[in-house]
Amino acid sequence: MLVVTVIIAGIASGFASGFVLGSSYPPTGTFNCKVINGGSWENSFFEIDVVTVSEPVPTKDVKLTVSWIASDGTSDSVTTLGPADTANGEEPNCQYGSYKYNVPLGYGPDIDYTPSEVYTTQQEYGNYALVAGRILYASPNGKSGEGYGISPGTRYEYSDATSDPMRAVLGPDWNHLRSGDRVNVRLTHIPTSTILYENDVIVEG
Repeated sequence: MLVVTVIIAGIASGFASGFVLGSSYPPTGTFNCKVINGGSWENSFFEIDVVTVSEPVPTKDVKLTVSWIASDGTSDSVTTLGPADTANGEEPNCQYGSYKYNVPLGYGPDIDYTPSEVYTTQQEYGNYALVAGRILYASPNGKSGEGYGISPGTRYEYSDATSDPMRAVLGPDWNHLRSGDRVNVRLTHIPTSTILYENDVIVEG
C-alpha cells in the first residue's frame, strides 16, 4: 500500500510540475495612442505606437475597442477584430471604392509596404503582430476627391458615406469629435482576457 501511495504521489507531483512548467503568462506591453481631428483627411488620424512588448502578439488574438462621447453628445463604441473570414462571408471593416481591407493597418518592423500602394495583405489588422516599433494607423479618405473635409467649406464633414479607415476604427460619426474630447482606447488579449492597454486619449485638433 505504501509503495502504491508513493507512486501515486510521484505521478501527481509530476503532473503539477508539468502544469507549472507548461503554463504561460499573459503578454504585457507599453503603448502610446493619438487621436487627431484637424477637420480634413490631410490632418486627421488614429495611431497606436507599440513602445515595448514582452513577446510578439498576433493581432488576430487582440481585440481593439474604441468608445467615446463627443462634446456635442454624439457617441459610439467600435470593436475591431481580425482578420475578416471572407471565406465565410465576413467583410473587412474598411470598404470604400474598390478597396476592402481590415484596419488599422500595421507599419514598421518586418512589414512589406510600398508607398505607391494603399495597403498590402500583410498590413491588414489580424495579419501582423504587435512588436516594438509597430505602428497601428488609420486615417480618413480624401485623396480621390471625395471623403473627409476635402474643401475649406466642408471641414469636419464627409462628402460620401463609405467606410474609410477612420470610420472603421472610430465609428461613422467620429468627425463629431473635437479637440479636448476623450476617446477610450483598449487592447485586449483574447486568449487570456488580459487588457494590454487602456487609456482615455484626449483628442487633438
